[in-house]
Amino acid sequence: MIRIGSIVWGVRDVPRAIAFWTEAIDYHPLREPDVDWAILVPREGHGPQIAISQVSSTPEDHQRHHLDLYAFDQADEVERLLGLGATKVEWDYPDDADYVVLADPDGNRFCVVQAGDVANHT
Repeated sequence: MIRIGSIVWGVRDVPRAIAFWTEAIDYHPLREPDVDWAILVPREGHGPQIAISQVSSTPEDHQRHHLDLYAFDQADEVERLLGLGATKVEWDYPDDADYVVLADPDGNRFCVVQAGDVANHT
């Protein structure tokens, strides 16, 4: 089983983005934000998580937003998605990476995250 876990929003200024998006869509931080990473959730009711991630790129130079798909069996889901036409993306993974970067058939990147702690994802 796989589901959208987070919409990852790349920004240059994380505190400014937190201030804007919490007011714009009535969300709040799930836990204390890091200087380069925050997870926002609805103040009330249900809705997707928004993960605010610091990036150095500009919107004109690089894809800055992507989906994190949470999987209970990451390896099986990656293989299933590859069979549907996804491709693996060359990526410099940290040693403790809990995600795999793929691209859809049109080249849009997304991550398949092992369900559990998302704090280590970038």
